[in-house]
Amino acid sequence: MNIKPLLVLCCFTTITAFSQPQPVSITIDANQQKAALKPIWAWFGYDEPNYTYMKDGRKLLSELAALSPVPVYVRAHNLMNTGDGSAALKWGSTNMYTEDANGNPIYNWTIVDSIFDTYITRKMKPLAQIGFMPEALSTNPTPYRHYWQPGRNYKEICTGWAYPPKDYNKWSELIYQWVTHCIQRYGKKEVESWYWELWNEADGYYLMVDDKFKVYCKMYDYASATVKKALPTARVGGPHVTGGAGEFMRKFINHCLNEKNEATGQTGAPFDFLAFHAKGSPVFTNGRVRMGMDHQLKDVNRHLKVVSSFPQIKNIPIIIGESDPEGCAACGMKTDPQNAYRNGTMYSSYTAASIARIMDLDEAYGTNIIGAVNWSFEFENQPWFYGFRELATNGIDKPVLNVFRMLGMMTGNRLAVSGNLAYNAQNIIDSGVRGPLTDVNALASRDKKSIAVMLWNYHDDDIREGEAEVELQLTNIPTRKATLYHYRIDQEHSNAYEVWKKMGSPEAPTAEQYATLEKAGQLQLLSSPEKVTIQNGKLTTKVRLPRQAVSLIRLVYE
Repeated sequence: MNIKPLLVLCCFTTITAFSQPQPVSITIDANQQKAALKPIWAWFGYDEPNYTYMKDGRKLLSELAALSPVPVYVRAHNLMNTGDGSAALKWGSTNMYTEDANGNPIYNWTIVDSIFDTYITRKMKPLAQIGFMPEALSTNPTPYRHYWQPGRNYKEICTGWAYPPKDYNKWSELIYQWVTHCIQRYGKKEVESWYWELWNEADGYYLMVDDKFKVYCKMYDYASATVKKALPTARVGGPHVTGGAGEFMRKFINHCLNEKNEATGQTGAPFDFLAFHAKGSPVFTNGRVRMGMDHQLKDVNRHLKVVSSFPQIKNIPIIIGESDPEGCAACGMKTDPQNAYRNGTMYSSYTAASIARIMDLDEAYGTNIIGAVNWSFEFENQPWFYGFRELATNGIDKPVLNVFRMLGMMTGNRLAVSGNLAYNAQNIIDSGVRGPLTDVNALASRDKKSIAVMLWNYHDDDIREGEAEVELQLTNIPTRKATLYHYRIDQEHSNAYEVWKKMGSPEAPTAEQYATLEKAGQLQLLSSPEKVTIQNGKLTTKVRLPRQAVSLIRLVYE
């Protein structure tokens, strides 16, 4: 496959000066349209499926559904685990499969139905995970449930659920019964719109066998064949490997294309999409957090290079099944100080900058990323702003959620961005955003009635001082009259965390305080909407963009 060099991803110019250029000039030509702006951001996931139907879980899912013009896909672990449905950190259960005294299967869909019902009633779609192993089918069931807590060894979570099936026929029949039940409950057309996947990070902790690749492929052969048996038009894929597992991905693709299928005896296995994970790597150094976006982009780059090396699967959908600044959503900042970025605007600006660069890499390779799952949800009944990687705390939205609200207002085709810009995907991969310059850049789109530009001011170092002056020029605007909306995430806008701190960081806010925080967590305008006149198709506006701030400038016209 002919891949464009990453150094010419877009018309960025690398600046070598030792101070932020003033102003940063950004030009967007409304006629320089690229392909459709794929809503890769409208995908979310979490470990704890039982939070789904709890009070704050339902509220957050409603907000996620409302912010997106397209159906939101949701991925959750532990959907097949044995247990009573109790929620805990990095744990969940549905008890869908048990056996009687004679080893006969007992199917119980009550809990998993309540999870999927919560999605479907909000017009969301499951990224339905076939995982993990029910206790009665595990090759090593004791101990089965873990009781891990932040600060303890992460490997403690890998108990009986993380083993392969002792009886592939019973396991396959369970999958068949589940898919068939979903068709009966939700309808064939609805289930055809889902994605079915096998397991999670089998190359890492999540599959407790010596030959992880061989066992995973056998499990995939059985799972994919069974899903297709229940619904031939279903979409099934994998392998959801960790970011460093490029060789596992290569071998998996080759297996699906060329090797013997352990379930059918034929050559190859069906796969309708491919999935991998991409994570950053923050550290706590010199008394502050330093992010590691380069690690996340390297993961993306590594896997896109592998996928694009197979010309026979050109355009296959790709899902980044977990796409985050680091790896453990349930590890709070008190036990893991490198995660102190999560409550405030560092998480917001990182998310804006990284999503745009993932789109750049996808464009450069000519691949087809359809989703980048933000692995953060909410943790029910936990301390306020504890520092979990989450979108909301106790029903109050964090600043990062407002980035997704901004993205939800960006539709149509992506527009080219040019200017005296310091960073692109390749030089972030090479050295991160760690020099004297911050990453001031934009993602832009155009539909029939609007132009939208998301601006950010990001740096890997968690420092708030230092703003950039941005001179934004829009050209070839197809109207003379328009309304300009300017939304902002910063210390003073769309930021419930700062409001909570000003309240004295209450551990149990009053009803009045809660209402104030709830309002503060919503996306806010920086200024009132402004009627503007476009002359010669051009509009120039100057924006003072604080460090870690994100702006959305939206020009709406008839």
